[in-house]
Amino acid sequence: MSHEISDNAAESRYEIRLDGRLAGFAEYRLRDDTVAFTHTEIDPEFGGRGLGSALARGALDDVRSRSLRAVPHCSFIKGYIDRHPEYAELVAAG
Repeated sequence: MSHEISDNAAESRYEIRLDGRLAGFAEYRLRDDTVAFTHTEIDPEFGGRGLGSALARGALDDVRSRSLRAVPHCSFIKGYIDRHPEYAELVAAG
């Protein structure tokens, strides 16, 4: 099974799809040069497959590629950054 991560800007969320089916999302608010992550959710049907981590990694990689900063209000994204210090420099000061 292959997954795909995309930024659905119209819905203000990153989405992860597994074989074309929406498996989860990470909602955000974009303001100036920051992406404030507010909520992350993986459909229970797709749980236990590492899709949450893949979604967090894909979203943060996109933030980095766009030279933006992350504000991890969402506990899942915050926890992912805590466990993966290579993303710590993306966190906006304050």
